[in-house]
Amino acid sequence: MKKIVTFGEIMLRLTPPGTFRFSQASQFEVIYGGGESNVAVSLANYGLPVEFVTRLPKNDIGECALMEMRKRNVGMNHILRGGERLGIYFLEMGAVSRGSKVVYDRDHSGMASIKAGMVDWEKVFQDAAWFHWTGITPALSQGAADACLEAIKTANRMGVTVSTDLNYRKNLWNYGKKPGEIMPALVEGCDIILGNEEDAEKHFGLHPENVDVTQGGSVEGEAYLSVLKQLMEMFPRAKKVITTLRGSISASHNSWTGVLYDGKTLFEAPTYQITHIVDRVGGGDSFMGGLIYGLMTWPDNDQKALDFAVAASCLKHTIYGDANLVTVDEVQKLMEGDASGRVSR
Repeated sequence: MKKIVTFGEIMLRLTPPGTFRFSQASQFEVIYGGGESNVAVSLANYGLPVEFVTRLPKNDIGECALMEMRKRNVGMNHILRGGERLGIYFLEMGAVSRGSKVVYDRDHSGMASIKAGMVDWEKVFQDAAWFHWTGITPALSQGAADACLEAIKTANRMGVTVSTDLNYRKNLWNYGKKPGEIMPALVEGCDIILGNEEDAEKHFGLHPENVDVTQGGSVEGEAYLSVLKQLMEMFPRAKKVITTLRGSISASHNSWTGVLYDGKTLFEAPTYQITHIVDRVGGGDSFMGGLIYGLMTWPDNDQKALDFAVAASCLKHTIYGDANLVTVDEVQKLMEGDASGRVSR
């Protein structure tokens, strides 16, 4: 089977134990993760060949990130070494009515200082079927945005399917460019687009029609059809546009589903009630990993691919850390309606 390639930054995540606040912490738990690396780990868990392309500092912390990905069976054959440091993010876990909080420390990292021309993308995409990137990478720096555009154009030329998770992060766009100046040229080369209503608004100025999007609760997938249609009109290369729908009842209780639009039909997945969230970070990445697996495994069954993605990301909320460490069998078990959580022995 041809490989999947993802491109982005892997970071050092530092989290106070349990639900401690930053001000209570005397120690931090160490995890390595990031949007595109999380997708790569999901795909490797599902048994697909996957390569993660990034730039890591040549020091012990960079080696730790490299070893973490290799441990998860992710190919690291095309990484670059360089930059002053590995990016860091601090995560304070929320609970009940107190939301989680993230503080970034990513300036001068290996990925933030990457430039176009550093990666031999034609070599990377040999024997590749799919390329995935997210809106986090071009938010890091102009150089990262240029490298991402270079990758997309090469993938298009070589006939590689390109997907993106728009992933708007307001705290990252600080190098003098607005998302609307950078993202359209990148998304123009995408065949599959994942994004919610905030992503569509902040990147492209698109808004849901005839629906009031508020904090909390849940909104029917049909309400976001107008956004999906607008995205497809703006980016005619796209064959499918998808959004996840999260109803935030509290930090510990979310509803979770998703919809997919192929230009003709709106597919809707079952809604899951996640009542005791362990860790919601990486939920969207786990959805994307499940979606890529689903679309590659069942190319003529968008409904099954979407259902797999939603079930996979539902399970991610039960796993501590950034990455979704579940198997295909576990996802399919939930898809079939078994949410009992009984001991398997």
